[in-house]
Amino acid sequence: GGEVRVELRGEANPVPDCPTPVACHAATFDLATETCVETEEPDGTACDPGNACIQGAMCTAGRCRGTERVCDDGNACTTDVCNPLDGCTAVPAPPCPGDGRCQVGACDPKVGCTLAKAPDGTFCGPERGCDAADVCLDGTCQRRDPPDNFTCAPASPCQGPGKCRGSVCERPAATAVVPDWTYDAYSNGEALHDLLVGPTGDVTLVGFFVPPLLDAAGPVPVRASTSGRRCMLWNDRLLCMDLPLSGQVSLLDRVTGAPRWTFDLTTARPDFTQGLTTVFMARLGVMQPDRLAALFEAYPAGTSRDTLCRQYFLVVLDAFGRMVSAQALQDPLLAECNHPHPYGVASDAAGDLYVAFGQTQNVGAPLYPGAPTLLMAFSQDGVPRWRKTEAFAAGELAIVNGLLLNERSTQALGTRDGQPVGSQTFPRRLGRALATSAHVIPSPSEDDTAGAWTLEGYALPELTPSWTHAFQGWPGPVAPEVRLARWTTWPGQPPETVVLGTGMDARGPVLFAVSAKDGSQVFQCQVSNAATPAQFLELGPDSVVMMDGATSCGECDPPYAYSQARFRRFPIPGLKPAEEPWPGTFGGPGHDHHEGR
Repeated sequence: GGEVRVELRGEANPVPDCPTPVACHAATFDLATETCVETEEPDGTACDPGNACIQGAMCTAGRCRGTERVCDDGNACTTDVCNPLDGCTAVPAPPCPGDGRCQVGACDPKVGCTLAKAPDGTFCGPERGCDAADVCLDGTCQRRDPPDNFTCAPASPCQGPGKCRGSVCERPAATAVVPDWTYDAYSNGEALHDLLVGPTGDVTLVGFFVPPLLDAAGPVPVRASTSGRRCMLWNDRLLCMDLPLSGQVSLLDRVTGAPRWTFDLTTARPDFTQGLTTVFMARLGVMQPDRLAALFEAYPAGTSRDTLCRQYFLVVLDAFGRMVSAQALQDPLLAECNHPHPYGVASDAAGDLYVAFGQTQNVGAPLYPGAPTLLMAFSQDGVPRWRKTEAFAAGELAIVNGLLLNERSTQALGTRDGQPVGSQTFPRRLGRALATSAHVIPSPSEDDTAGAWTLEGYALPELTPSWTHAFQGWPGPVAPEVRLARWTTWPGQPPETVVLGTGMDARGPVLFAVSAKDGSQVFQCQVSNAATPAQFLELGPDSVVMMDGATSCGECDPPYAYSQARFRRFPIPGLKPAEEPWPGTFGGPGHDHHEGR
């Protein structure tokens, strides 16, 4: 019958916030399990697709789907496009094709492409001498004895056209190409060692944890207010890693440098980053106009900043910087404490992503890769597709027509499953390969058998040897960085795709163009006031921008980190960036790492 007293004490804690869910998902805190539980919204729930080009979006099986916006400005001479951030826009349509002889393409805004007579004197056949030439006259191709002063040889960027003097085609002396703009980062005490060129020719200079310099060649350059690294162009804006802070990615206005949006993994997914020492960016890759792959890197919990252990997270963002998916990447290779790093990132035309991880051979940037390579493939929404390990060292990736090309491999792999494609192997590693719709073109290399530096083309899809261009008499080197460009050799004729690069001939540094179709020489020009070939070059409309003077490793990540380089722009009237599957080391001039069509 005694009295028993039991003292009860309680503590009230607020219900924790759950990480921001992706579209068509809801996250709630389960009191029983004390965990966040994510569920799919019901089908038919209205959602925001993160894309101004999608209308009527609704949730379907946990994904935000809608219909494409139709853009039409009523002008048949423009190409109507939709920007995921800005909506419908129009750009000039590609030039209308001619018949390849004496009818040239023209465009009528009401009906589109038409044909018009080519200018009299336009070459139209195989005979192009000063005693006989196949030329257009009143829209038809005729063979005639051309008069004196007739143009018998095309102009190049460094040499005027040839003119007939009797039976002889006389050409003026060649001159060196001369820059119209120079920026010396060493003289300015800045660690700038990368460059991007926008569609209008504006130049952005980038370094390793330094503020990017926007419109560097313009009358009023704009310096970003905070430091970043490894930038690219996306949706007509500048996208930078670790800007303004480590572990963040920001999209900046290319004119003002003001951020359009910033994504922070620590804020968006605190469950990923809780306890981690430091979170920072590893690589970025454009998957589609409304899909961006962002690879985040972190020191594991309980480790110091000098650890060689890493953790990786793959986040897919939409055009407005919102999460589409997020996941921690796990693999035995990534668990080894040898600083595994994504040395290659690329996406195919469908938007699927491919990443090449490898161990790091050195300490401190720029990072040099080792073997083996872990290849991982994901869908455009970040869903894992396949993974495999290869014996070669990791490197930059290129993609063309279902082929995956690693710069340190001699074998093409299929994007469908990562397996070798055919029995064809390349005689040397691919290097920083390019690709047209018809050819794969590895980096120039020194061929001991031929006794010269060579550039080679391999025909798609079989990858059989198609052509070889030998740089005879060049002591070298020929720079590994080459780009695809469009160049019109003869006025009135359609432009052709050329391989543009630099090297050393017996007189000094040279800018060269070689036909991507057959390997024939298109032009060759000396480069003024240069001691070495260009370490980087990128194309704008009617110009090429070259970089030299960098002092650290160029085949590392990031290339030439901490270097203070020199940048120069050379006006080349008629030269245009090529619209090909893989026109440069990092995709296009904006370094989007995305396969073109």
